[in-house]
Amino acid sequence: MSKKRGLSLEEKREKMLQIFYDSQDFFLLKELEKMGPKKGVISQSVKDVVQSLVDDDLVLKDKIGSSIYFWSLPSTAGNQLRNVSRKLESDLQTSKKRHIELVDQCNALKKGREDSDEREEVLRELKSVELKHKELKDELAQYADNDPAAFDAMKKAIEVAYSAANRWTDNVFTLKQWCANNFPQAKEQLESLYQEAGITDEFDYIELPSLASLGTPDN
Repeated sequence: MSKKRGLSLEEKREKMLQIFYDSQDFFLLKELEKMGPKKGVISQSVKDVVQSLVDDDLVLKDKIGSSIYFWSLPSTAGNQLRNVSRKLESDLQTSKKRHIELVDQCNALKKGREDSDEREEVLRELKSVELKHKELKDELAQYADNDPAAFDAMKKAIEVAYSAANRWTDNVFTLKQWCANNFPQAKEQLESLYQEAGITDEFDYIELPSLASLGTPDN
């Protein structure tokens, strides 16, 4: 035996609305939850169904004292449908007006773009210019390494690098002097450590070469 199909939300809404229309009375939610199952709407879903009807203005509710009452009349649904109809009619007229405007714009844009020998010639020239522009951009990219601005930036980067290297060299000498002053008894161990770290007698400040010796972008 097949299982009985449950009601859809729309079917539940219709069932609950029928309760209001048949009685044309006012109800508390707990009363509706008792009446719903008689129409096939389980009590647990009555609250959500009724609230959906309230949201759509098909059922009205108001608080009287400490209780909230719900009611709906056939005329309520009729008014709601008339409001929806007016809204849809207004939207339709607006859409029709917009469609006419877009058609007029489209026709206006087509003027001067009709197929002709002259237009085809202009389009060919435009394509040729665009192609030439691309070729020039590609050629310019090949000379990016010789860009004077890039060369100047490289010079500045070299100056920063030399300055940073000598600053760390100065830090190393300062550290060596501090170790010599504070650990004179460990002189041999420290010298061995310096050798392992590459701090030999040749370790010294480096001089920045003349920027002129770096040449120019054309060299």
